[in-house]
Amino acid sequence: MKLIPSALLVAAALTLGLGAHAQDANLKKTLAERIPQLDKIDEIRPTPMQGLYEVRIGTDLFYTDAKGNYLIQGELIDTKARRNLTEDRITKLTEVQFKDLPLQDAFTVVRGKGERKLAVFEDPNCGYCKRFERDMQKVDNVTIYMFLYPILSPDSAEKSRNIWCSKDKVTAWHDMMLRDKAPAAASCDVTALQRNLALGKKHKITGTPTLIFEDNSRVPGAIPASEVEKHLAAAKR
Repeated sequence: MKLIPSALLVAAALTLGLGAHAQDANLKKTLAERIPQLDKIDEIRPTPMQGLYEVRIGTDLFYTDAKGNYLIQGELIDTKARRNLTEDRITKLTEVQFKDLPLQDAFTVVRGKGERKLAVFEDPNCGYCKRFERDMQKVDNVTIYMFLYPILSPDSAEKSRNIWCSKDKVTAWHDMMLRDKAPAAASCDVTALQRNLALGKKHKITGTPTLIFEDNSRVPGAIPASEVEKHLAAAKR
């Protein structure tokens, strides 16, 4: 058996890599010229389906052929594996690493020893959030990083500002969510709230409450305290 010299294998690999890079560049150029309203393309990569390429713009996904003649917006399903490949990819792209959360843009609620940790994105006008907050009073030994996320109305932004700027954020928050007592007017630097909105957009947080646990698991919606307990226990394993 005749072995191929390693130098030739390296050269072949480099050639393939350069060829793929050139194809990606050509596709980006073609699509940008033909569809100028598209935002800047961040990445093009092959999919498991031969001849079909993923076009990624931020966390939005499209698909195209090798020449950029067609652009598809939709979901790619692996029928054999019975998996939604588009959904899997978006989940990966929008994953939030708990350790990377900008905790300085949240205020902290501590119950008991606070050994278990949880981050929550909430809007003060969210009825489901109020139900969630009432149920969360049953959960002990937890530190909650509360990210104000005013997405429901202009009034949400005003209330979030008043809570964030209050002398006692936790009391103002609980007055609003548990006792329906609107926070007193207050003003301060609210760039933290703007960063929260940008963070949520980046990770496609589209509803409140949204929960993020220490193991990076993400749960949308007002789940009951019993489910929160399960997730907290799983995250500490």
